[in-house]
Amino acid sequence: MTKKAVIVFSGGQDSTTCLIHALPMYDEIHCITFDYGQRHRAEIEVAQQLCKKLGVVVHKVLDTSLLNELAISSLTRDNIPVPSANSAGDTLPSTFVPGRNILFLTLASIYAYQVGAQTVITGVCETDFSGYPDCRDEFVKTMNNAIELGMDYKLRIETPLMWLNKAETWALAEHHKQLELIRHHTLSCYNGIKGSGCATCDACDLRAKGLEEFLGNRMENLNSARNKLKL
Repeated sequence: MTKKAVIVFSGGQDSTTCLIHALPMYDEIHCITFDYGQRHRAEIEVAQQLCKKLGVVVHKVLDTSLLNELAISSLTRDNIPVPSANSAGDTLPSTFVPGRNILFLTLASIYAYQVGAQTVITGVCETDFSGYPDCRDEFVKTMNNAIELGMDYKLRIETPLMWLNKAETWALAEHHKQLELIRHHTLSCYNGIKGSGCATCDACDLRAKGLEEFLGNRMENLNSARNKLKL
């Protein structure tokens, strides 16, 4: 049987690392990028460029602009400023888009059903993250169960980065010999700047600190990532 996977693909560090990790493991990979009217719309173009660089044959950009109408966030409204790093405190940051991963995983799973894919892959992580509730392992497992019940279809939602910190995520890119691609050609910045980004938003801060930690303890982080993922 042909091994197929669908990857929720934004063109950011995490989803691109998931893609390079999945490429040798599957016979057929489908990437899905969601156009929900996001503030950092450059990510759609970056995702398209990365799919071409990495030889992904099937890349879908799906219109989910309805999410923009419903979900109020600094990533969906230009009049809400993107907060600087570490400014959110104990509350959910304004960059949280309510329902985004619920919608994305649902649509990716419907697509997987149609193409006969056994796996949906997403780059969510709760080790180093911004506190988004829809990035937690409990949420993903609950969604997976609901989707299987609702479609009567055996499907596995995989989260390769769930228990990796950002330094270990950089290490995974190094393991696959794609560190420079991830470093210079992905877009994680909430202000839509490729590579190192704006250096002020939470996503850029987390990315930069993780890279610094990885570069300072290269072999330790490589070994840790390999052990966690049994590479």
